[in-house]
Amino acid sequence: MGEKSVQKKQYILDTARKVFVEKGFKNVTMKDIVEACEISRGGLYLYFDSTEQILLEILQMEAQETDDVFTEHISEEDTAADILTLFLKEQKKELLQKKNNLTVAVYEYFFAHESTDKNNMLRRQFDAGVRVLEKLIQAGIASGEFYCEDPKGAATNIMYVLEGMKINAQTFGITEKMVDEQLLYIMQGLIVEFD
Repeated sequence: MGEKSVQKKQYILDTARKVFVEKGFKNVTMKDIVEACEISRGGLYLYFDSTEQILLEILQMEAQETDDVFTEHISEEDTAADILTLFLKEQKKELLQKKNNLTVAVYEYFFAHESTDKNNMLRRQFDAGVRVLEKLIQAGIASGEFYCEDPKGAATNIMYVLEGMKINAQTFGITEKMVDEQLLYIMQGLIVEFD
């Protein structure tokens, strides 16, 4: 794919993202994306076959960007507690982002599509989050920063809390205070207190 094609495809993804944010997933058609991009139908189909393909590519792109942002802020001097705090701060930003959020579209898509654990992107991201948190908790235990008898269970619980807050944010709302209380509870459950 040439540079111009790469730019065009990126433009379509960026524009389609705005359409998904505004309308969710189930109400978006290829025609909506054609109109938003102000391109021909053939121009869109040159790059994508369906709204599903577009949404999944957007989600993959955003997952990679999130990983990049997170890893850019980690230095070799950072402790496990520092890294966990950074991770939770990034989650807080996402939870409190009222506008420009794909959560509704993502849930609509996954509720509408039968998928196995192997091809379910949300499941893979959840499981990857558990693995990263588990390793982080184990590193914190080894360094004496954390106390935890079940690192995998704690990591899974953290991911469930975060996922639940995402749903709350989209359904009945969530405040910064509510997020802070949950994140503080998570940290208090792990941090070893020194006298």
